[in-house]
Amino acid sequence: MSDINRQKIVDSVPQKGFFGHPKGLFTLFFTEFWERFSYYGMRAILIYYMYYEVSKGGLGIEESTALAIMSIYGSLVYMSGVIGGWLADRVFGTSRALFYGGILIMIGHIVLAVLPGDLTMLFISMVFIVIGTGMLKPNVSSVVGDIYAPGDNRRDAGFSIFYMGINLGAFISPLIVGEVAKKSFHLGFGIAAVGMLLGLIVFTLTKKKNLGLAGTYVPNPLTPAEKKKVSIIVGLSAVVLAVFLGITIPAGIFTLDVFITLVGIFGIAIPTIYFVVMYRSPKTTSEERSRVIAYIPLFIAAVMFWAIQEQGSTILASYADKRTDLTFAGLEISPAWFQSLNPLFIITLAPVFAWIWVKLGNRQPTVPKKFALGLLFAGLSFLVILLPAYFGGEGSLVSPLWLVLSYFIVVIGELLLSPVGLSATTKLAPAAFSAQTMSLWFLASAAAQAINAQIVKFYSAETEMMYFGTIGGAAIVLSLILFVISPKIQEKMKGIR
Repeated sequence: MSDINRQKIVDSVPQKGFFGHPKGLFTLFFTEFWERFSYYGMRAILIYYMYYEVSKGGLGIEESTALAIMSIYGSLVYMSGVIGGWLADRVFGTSRALFYGGILIMIGHIVLAVLPGDLTMLFISMVFIVIGTGMLKPNVSSVVGDIYAPGDNRRDAGFSIFYMGINLGAFISPLIVGEVAKKSFHLGFGIAAVGMLLGLIVFTLTKKKNLGLAGTYVPNPLTPAEKKKVSIIVGLSAVVLAVFLGITIPAGIFTLDVFITLVGIFGIAIPTIYFVVMYRSPKTTSEERSRVIAYIPLFIAAVMFWAIQEQGSTILASYADKRTDLTFAGLEISPAWFQSLNPLFIITLAPVFAWIWVKLGNRQPTVPKKFALGLLFAGLSFLVILLPAYFGGEGSLVSPLWLVLSYFIVVIGELLLSPVGLSATTKLAPAAFSAQTMSLWFLASAAAQAINAQIVKFYSAETEMMYFGTIGGAAIVLSLILFVISPKIQEKMKGIR
């Protein structure tokens, strides 16, 4: 997108009206609030729905398989951001892409809520949610970047406020959906569908007044010749895929294990290809190429961070269900409620971090140093959770406060890395790849969860201490390396802080 068009977008957005920020932040805040309510409410109960016995309303899938499916599902959700970013950059624009994505997410939750509970329906619903989230999530963050001028010092604080909206929805939904799911998993999924509907209503009613031209431009539209070529490629690919699956699945060749392995490969290969394409593109300037190089170590650090943080919905969810004493202060705790801890701490601490960055101004740590600190706290959160087994033994039920402490520590790391990463991505992105670079940021989580799908099989009560200690220790070592090389990374960022 040209600088002229960027300026037109900024000029079209009311620049005051939401806590001193552009008025469009209100629309995006509440749209993402309801989308996260929908997604995290469903995710809070999904792992239990898969491995609980049929007599308890679940599908009765073996637990290690359910953990792997959950990781692969999370990986595909973020991997599909590649499709959403490409469609926004070249076909729809970010505003329409995120709207269509919300509709697909809602359909996916309705499938889980209404249709009979079996593995086929689960996978069908996942397809809708995966594609829909890929279209919505990276693009709503890109629009947040669009409503600020390039040199606006409110940008990082704005992303922190936006991030608080994300987590407000994520905090409330597990409490509501988790409680309802005690009676019926399907009713819980239905509430998630209603959440997404409310998000679409907020966006539709307020976008024209609050967002102006933000999200309406298509930065790099397809030419007529390219449209024809893409249509042929998509059509042929769909036919080849249908034939391949039709032959290999009945023959027992294409199994769930094979699929998990393939997703793991793609989780690493796709972001690698993206970096190469952006760096070599003639549309990328020399200064932008230097920023792409600077982005690579930040991306690797983000993969390590999310590999730990995302296990909150897999390994730590199972830990809450099976290793934690769920009676606390006379209250019977739902294991799904622990999914609200992460967003609760973010809601509490995000304004503090936003205030700190504004107060420090140019004296705040550089982006690479914030990433290094974030990774350090992630590693410490896993070292903390191995202590109960060390002190109390492998088979004993542990106090829920251990999980509370682990979630609290990783949240400190998340606030140092995630909103900062969102903001840095919008600033480091080559102009011709603006939405797609935001998709690349979410591919860090896709790669992390693709890796997790391979390693969750090594977790058991017997390997608990080794599992948490190895992963936590690796994160701490990587954080120290990143801190040492941060001046070189900052130099490559060409003036971006």
